[in-house]
Amino acid sequence: MMSKIIAVILLASYAQFSAAHDPGLSSADLVIKAQAIDAKVTFSLQDIEAFVPMDSDLDAEVTATEQEASKPEIAKWVMQGVQVMEDDQPVQPTDKGVVTFDQKNNAFIEFRYAQITAQKITFQANFLDKLPANHKQFVTIKDEAGLGLGEKMLSRSDNSIALIIPVADSTKEANEANTASQKSSMFSEFLLLGIEHILTGYDHLLFLLSLLIVTRSFWPAFKIITYFTIAHSITLGLAALNVVDIPAYIVEPLIAATIIYVALENIVRGENPKGREWLAFFFGLIHGFGFAAVLREMGISSYETGIVVPLFSFNLGVELGQITVTVIALPIIWRLHKQPKIEPKLTPVCSVLIALAGGYWLVERTLLS
Repeated sequence: MMSKIIAVILLASYAQFSAAHDPGLSSADLVIKAQAIDAKVTFSLQDIEAFVPMDSDLDAEVTATEQEASKPEIAKWVMQGVQVMEDDQPVQPTDKGVVTFDQKNNAFIEFRYAQITAQKITFQANFLDKLPANHKQFVTIKDEAGLGLGEKMLSRSDNSIALIIPVADSTKEANEANTASQKSSMFSEFLLLGIEHILTGYDHLLFLLSLLIVTRSFWPAFKIITYFTIAHSITLGLAALNVVDIPAYIVEPLIAATIIYVALENIVRGENPKGREWLAFFFGLIHGFGFAAVLREMGISSYETGIVVPLFSFNLGVELGQITVTVIALPIIWRLHKQPKIEPKLTPVCSVLIALAGGYWLVERTLLS
């Protein structure tokens, strides 16, 4: 009976699983210059298309011509959703904005504001009210020399960042205190982002579940989790630091393939998890590149303040979220394995459903992307 309940729960969640990752992330970079403030906002095309449809002929494919034609509307939508204030006075952009795209499904919107020797600069992202409630935007503010002046993770409930422009040595101590406060805030923000990412990363969670579903005791499960953690931490660091760059269109289908492989292996091997920690390590390397996509989408590694704090706190958040899920799931799995009527069906039923989810993602990320 319990195995049927598990199957129903997984099937009921299947529509939600199909999303795998909510893009949910964007970034804004402000450069304070002597005569102007340059702004650059980065969005995933998936977020943009929710408000500025690009597929004008409705053939389910966005061509280069359609992308080009959508640029004025994209610039208009973003710039209308941004408010910049100088000394609490709203200012308007001095141009219509320039939109460019990259090969990773990102859109970049660049525009400029006149600088009026303000002592206080405020950036407010009003468009967050129109995006999903969990959407985050990471804002960084630099001076003309590239020195970081401020950074903050914005959300719908806290959608602005205000910066007092440094004035000579008289504000040196205050600026240093402000920088320390920002680093502390950044640590907690990326920690929460890491937790949120793993808890909504259904493909990663299903992969972990498919590895653990055959375990019956602590030690095999501990080795699997440890090897997976070490592996994805390695590639998360390498990718976020731009040491290794594997495009998302390669990584995402590979992640789906790892889910299918482990689920099918469960069906073939049954209750034989021996040596599975090495499988967790090898495939964990692939999943690490998927985790890194979150930081790279926001360009974290390019910030003057560095990647160390965001990378460490984000990875720590991923681990905390992963441990939380594991602590909840493992006792349930082990208890079900002790039920004579449930145990024979537990692994095959769950593995078939997990394989179907992985197959859906594989098709979605190859044939439908």
